[in-house]
Formats: sequence, C-alpha cells, structure tokens
Amino acid sequence: MDTPSAPFGPVAVSAELDSRLSRWLWLVKWILVIPHWIVLLFLWIAFFVVTVIAFFAILFTERFPRGLFDFNLGVLRWSWRVSYYSYGALGTDRYPPFSLGPEPDYPARLDIAYPERLSRSTVLVKWWLLAIPHYLVIAFFTSGTHAGWWSCGLITLLALIAGFALAFTERYPRDLFALIVGLNRWVLRVAAYASLMTDAYPPFRLDQGGTEAAGTGRSTNGS
Repeated sequence: MDTPSAPFGPVAVSAELDSRLSRWLWLVKWILVIPHWIVLLFLWIAFFVVTVIAFFAILFTERFPRGLFDFNLGVLRWSWRVSYYSYGALGTDRYPPFSLGPEPDYPARLDIAYPERLSRSTVLVKWWLLAIPHYLVIAFFTSGTHAGWWSCGLITLLALIAGFALAFTERYPRDLFALIVGLNRWVLRVAAYASLMTDAYPPFRLDQGGTEAAGTGRSTNGS
C-alpha cells in the first residue's frame, strides 16, 4: 500500500478533473453505477464488521491488524472512486474499476498511512464522542452521519449544479470543482478517524482543490 507523504497528514485525498466531460452522460450515471452500489452494500457491511474486530484488536494490542486495515482502506477507495464518477463530484467519465486496490491511474485517489500504534484509551470514545462535532458538520454535506454520497446533501446538490453547467456550457466550473473535492476530503478524513484507522483528529478545514498543497494548508485545482 502506498502511503501519503507527511505534509498531507495520515489521510491524503486527490482528484483530477477530466479535460473533456460528456454534456449528458451525467444524467444516466445513476443507472451505470448500480452494479457498484450493489457490491458496495455488501462491502460496507463487511467494513462495519472489520471495524468492530479492529476495535477489540486495538484495545488489547494497540494495533489495527494490517490485513483488516488494507481491506477497510480498499472499501473507502472504491467508494471514493464511485462517488467521484457519479453524484459525489461528476469529475470523470472514466468508469470506476471494481477494485479494492489503489488504482493510481484513476483520477480519484485515496491513501491513509498505516499507524504502527493506536491509542487504547482514544479508541473507546473517538468513533462516537470525539467525532460528534464532525458528524454534525458532514451531516449537512451528505444528509447523514456517515460518509455516504448516495444521499441528497450539499455535495450532491453542488455536483448536480456542475452537471447542469456541463449540459449548457460544456464546462465544469473550476471553483465549484475545488469546493466539491474539498467537501469530500473533509468527509473522508472523518470516515478514516471514525473507523479507527488513525488517531489524528480531522481538522476543521476545507482544503479545496484536487491536490492538497504540501505544507501550505491550501490545495490546487485538478487539471
């Protein structure tokens, strides 16, 4: 598993906006991603089970078993790719692969650094008590308390606005793209923290754009 460089923190989310996007394909992507949604339904059930197992492993050993960590990372990567293709961003027309791997050639990527040790005490409260402030924020982004892009929250609304812009102007507004990716980045950071994959508390910060700018706290737009 590739790990992100230190300036990005333990969770690194990047995205590249396709230079040319179909004006009308976004209207039927909800049909095209149905196979992914079916698979992801079962993967997220497994994700929950794995997280419960990891909870007890961390509590007794201070370690998130590497195989279980890689599986949960794979589910988050798969979900991010499907979201980016569909109504979490509409940032690419490249159909997402059915894969838990990193897929470095795909325009939406996610990496989470594997932690050698995790806090036993924090694991008892991070996923519910400590994460509550973030849950309240991302509930507005996604219309739910989980990192789900299938709901009709702010992220989906903004993606649909981008779709209409594509239909009428053949252009995806770059500032809108930066905002959408920034919102998704926030959701994914919280998802990683709440699923016990890191002890680094997610920042209350909207790093906009496709790639996080190392050491600056800013981000750059995808190309």
